[in-house]
Amino acid sequence: MKTIYSWNVNGIRAVCKKGFIEWLSGNDIDVLCVQETKARKEQLPEEILNIPAGKESGNFYHCYFASAKKAGYSGVAIYTRDEPRSVSVMGIPEFDDEGRFLSADFGDYSVISAYFPNSQDGGARLPYKLDFCSAIKEHCRKLRDEGKNYILCGDYNIAHKPIDLKNPEANKKNPGYLPEERAWMDGFLSDENIDTFRFFCKEPEQYTWWSYRFNAREKNIGWRIDYQCVNESFMGAVKESRILQSVTGSDHCPVMISVEG
Repeated sequence: MKTIYSWNVNGIRAVCKKGFIEWLSGNDIDVLCVQETKARKEQLPEEILNIPAGKESGNFYHCYFASAKKAGYSGVAIYTRDEPRSVSVMGIPEFDDEGRFLSADFGDYSVISAYFPNSQDGGARLPYKLDFCSAIKEHCRKLRDEGKNYILCGDYNIAHKPIDLKNPEANKKNPGYLPEERAWMDGFLSDENIDTFRFFCKEPEQYTWWSYRFNAREKNIGWRIDYQCVNESFMGAVKESRILQSVTGSDHCPVMISVEG
């Protein structure tokens, strides 16, 4: 069984001051997808690049980064115990320049760390976001056409259904819950993709992000915007999908799945 985690850390240097290294090395995590690193690999100290893969294993995580050209912005990473066959970015400059996509091929499946754009107030970046969403969908479809499986991990910046945020009525015109974003999610999931968490859990008030304002996390006034979706034919290998709300250090919490293999 392999465990694949995903976490928007809201700055990898910041979260490392809040126990990230100890959390990663102290848990049974085979692959960790990270979003919003806000750093280039060459800026990071050795302790972030050489994290023990288990307290007593003597091994270290392999780590790979796709960073934004703009300093202190966006960025994704993948930490993995097993060295992947290959690691690649999307190959589309407008998205790779913002460090929004990184894929690691493990043979039986690829694990993707993706940081979907925020559509921003008034939908200022909605066209850019929808272009990214379309590129993601096409990438996944291409993998399926090649007979490959995938786990699309990341901060999608979309609350799909009313159950996925505390106050849906009040947020109908807000970024992350715009009709166009939710419609894309409808289309993505109808295109042979599965939202693994909702496959296992139909309960409300299951969130992955909370505003830093108004004690939102303590009151559980949140949004579920972090996902691990898989292609439909791979769902039989997924044995659990969970939200780890007790893990702090960011305005997001991690999510995880366990898969056979």
